[in-house]
Amino acid sequence: MSLLVVGLSHRSAPVSLLERAALTADDRIKLLQDTVAAEPATEAGVLATCNRIELYADVDKFHAGVADLSTLLAQHSGVGLDELTPYLYVHYEDRAVHHLFSVACGLDSMVVGEGQILGQIKDALAVAQELHTAGRLLNDLFQQALRVGKRAHSETGIDRAGQSLVSFGLQQLAAPEPAESWMRGKRALVIGAGSMSSLAAATLARAGVAEIVVANRTPDRAERLAQILTEADDTDVTARAVPMATVPDELTRADLAISCTGATGLVLTAAAVAAAVEGRVPPAVVERAAEPTTTPAIPAPTATGGDDGCPLDLSAVQQGAPGFSVLGEAAVAGMDAATLEQHAAWVATGTVDLDRRHTMDADAELIGALAAAAASVGRIPERRRPEPVAVIPRPAPVLSVLDLAMPRDVDTAVHRLPGVRLVDIESLAEASADAPMASDVEAVRRIVADEVAAFGAAQRAAHITPTVVALRSMAADVVAGEIARLEGRLPGLDERHRAEITQTVRRVVDKLLHAPTVRVKQLAAEPGGAGYADALRTLFDLDQETVAAVSRADENSRSDNNENAKNRGRA
Repeated sequence: MSLLVVGLSHRSAPVSLLERAALTADDRIKLLQDTVAAEPATEAGVLATCNRIELYADVDKFHAGVADLSTLLAQHSGVGLDELTPYLYVHYEDRAVHHLFSVACGLDSMVVGEGQILGQIKDALAVAQELHTAGRLLNDLFQQALRVGKRAHSETGIDRAGQSLVSFGLQQLAAPEPAESWMRGKRALVIGAGSMSSLAAATLARAGVAEIVVANRTPDRAERLAQILTEADDTDVTARAVPMATVPDELTRADLAISCTGATGLVLTAAAVAAAVEGRVPPAVVERAAEPTTTPAIPAPTATGGDDGCPLDLSAVQQGAPGFSVLGEAAVAGMDAATLEQHAAWVATGTVDLDRRHTMDADAELIGALAAAAASVGRIPERRRPEPVAVIPRPAPVLSVLDLAMPRDVDTAVHRLPGVRLVDIESLAEASADAPMASDVEAVRRIVADEVAAFGAAQRAAHITPTVVALRSMAADVVAGEIARLEGRLPGLDERHRAEITQTVRRVVDKLLHAPTVRVKQLAAEPGGAGYADALRTLFDLDQETVAAVSRADENSRSDNNENAKNRGRA
């Protein structure tokens, strides 16, 4: 097995580059055809979504394969190889299997556990089968990836986050209210008309928003998306396209804005958003938000008795330490041991009418303990009440903003604007990485690791199968030859005896081959076991063409099974 994957995704590349590198259906077909036509590749499959473009291939040479696949991706995506290369990642053999299985389980998605990727993997396999670019390796790989993804969703709680990034973002904006009821009747502005923006617009339309306005730098794409939304059978929404220049005006009327463009700079600045909500947030609330308030200070209790003879300046203590008793720790903070002892003696005389919550003995005991502390450290450490926490009133949002772009479309300063709520990729990542998901993610990772090991063992065992079949075929030919020679020497041998001799010879051969063939399959399934097939061919002097013929027959059988399965699906 020499499986190689070269690709880029939201983890390695900015959204702007992914948008530019997006492949149309025709692009994918041409890429697959050109890949199998390239010298290092014998099989090929393309997994292309809004967040990833990955080319899988069975290659003969690693370095030549990486170079060819990278070049082909650049040619068919329209992004120059020099620009594309820094964002590409490469996985080989078991690491490539691990990557696809992780993708199928939703571990590599923006929102962990989303299940939409399974349908996209299924479509990628169907296209490769239709074009006959998927052989035994990729058929097994993609079909097993689908099974692993389904197992992860059925055996763990990973699908609690099984939703598109758009749905998850809208859920965060709507919380604690259900997203669908929160969206119903709202006026929405969608900035961008790419795959992610289209998904956002479709989600909004199905949720029952009153209006969707689509803004895009290419007017034709915005108009096409608006037309699709208007003509959809399962929605009843008013949709219209507008130029990007009108976004500030449209923002003043919108309840919800979703932005996902390929822009390299900010699409919505804090000033633009602030201007859009001006007049929609009560001025009094805005003023209060601009000037944080603090929790009111607790009035300082005062001593109820006289203070004649006290070594402390009680008036100064009351002004400087509000909220603390003049007989408490704040009153003696910083005092040396000698003065503290004088204060203790003064308290012990009972010249002060203490607070009802205290007793003479308790205060004398406390001050004695403080005196001991002062003797050891030289002074009493000051203990202050924590600073009061500023309370900033936040009005209910009049504009909710969802930024799905990487790099971001919306200025992060929008977070601080009164009457505006912003959710972006960073906050989505934090929200999706909640603690309850951690155990599910770890469980899925264990499933992936187990399945990768099982897949590798099955592939290594399958690699030796044609050699074992060829060996048994050769043994059968030897038995047939010897029986024919026996018949020539014993022409009078009756049918019953000839059948008994033939059966006996076959049993002997089978018993001799059983242990070696079973053991060689076991050894071949272990890591590093690929060489056992070559050893078997060398030891028994097997014809390479015979082994290849067995492999071709197996490939044809698999191809027929795949075609029959597709036909049953169409029926």
